[in-house]
Amino acid sequence: MDGLTDQDVQKYQDEGYLVLDGLLSPEECDALRDRMSEIIERMDVPEHCRTQFSTDHDEQLKTQGSADYFITSGDKIRFFFEKGVFDDKGEFIVPKEHSLNKIGHALHAYEPLFKAVTHSPKVQNLVKKLGLIYPVILQSMYIFKQPGIGGEVTPHQDATFLSTQPLGRVMGVWIALEDAALENGCLWFIPGSHNNGITRRMVRTPKGTFPLTDFIGREKDYDDKLFVPAPVKKGGVVLIHGQVVHRSAANTSDASRHVYTFHIMESQNTIWSPENWLQPTEELPFPSLYT
Repeated sequence: MDGLTDQDVQKYQDEGYLVLDGLLSPEECDALRDRMSEIIERMDVPEHCRTQFSTDHDEQLKTQGSADYFITSGDKIRFFFEKGVFDDKGEFIVPKEHSLNKIGHALHAYEPLFKAVTHSPKVQNLVKKLGLIYPVILQSMYIFKQPGIGGEVTPHQDATFLSTQPLGRVMGVWIALEDAALENGCLWFIPGSHNNGITRRMVRTPKGTFPLTDFIGREKDYDDKLFVPAPVKKGGVVLIHGQVVHRSAANTSDASRHVYTFHIMESQNTIWSPENWLQPTEELPFPSLYT
């Protein structure tokens, strides 16, 4: 990949997302997947931390929205699981390597291979071409989309969870480590929907209250016909504007859809909401992308 053309920049600005081939080589993708296999092999998750991840509004409040394990994961590497992978005693009923929904949210800080990809010259050049001056890294995740059980991700906007003043300062970088196709749960977007603001925000509740987060507003109901699929080959990347509406279907195929994704924010003249679930810490301030 030779960077962004002016036409690419215009397409991103018009539609709120952009699919590009060839950010990583197949070998680079395999190295990230191999390292993740090592992390999973050594995974030791206490029973009370076995949080099942969901994007459903009410389930978010019942599970990760009320779990300290989730809300304090911004400067750590923690494990979040698919539905139905534990028995009533919290024990795995599937192989643990097939149980995970995602691992986050600080792979970019503590895992050298993931850090190198995040700060790579290719990524930096993409971001510079889009005009970001002082981008910082907010969070990172490895998403599995397990074969047969990889859950649906309902329509949402990333700015619901990563809110800034002004809006429009957050972008997702979504790297396919395997082919992401219609069959195994590729992303779908409503082109141009990043121009319509946001309708809900996930916020921290006051200290000492429960649950630990709540939602202000509700997600709109969207006409399914508005969504356009965005398949991408292994090694390709999808750039995602923080306000564009997107979703992915459940993975009912026998092929996984592994992804490494991270969010960046233009920090110049930007206020990061103190109500966001994710907050920088003394241990991990939001690092500059360009260093």
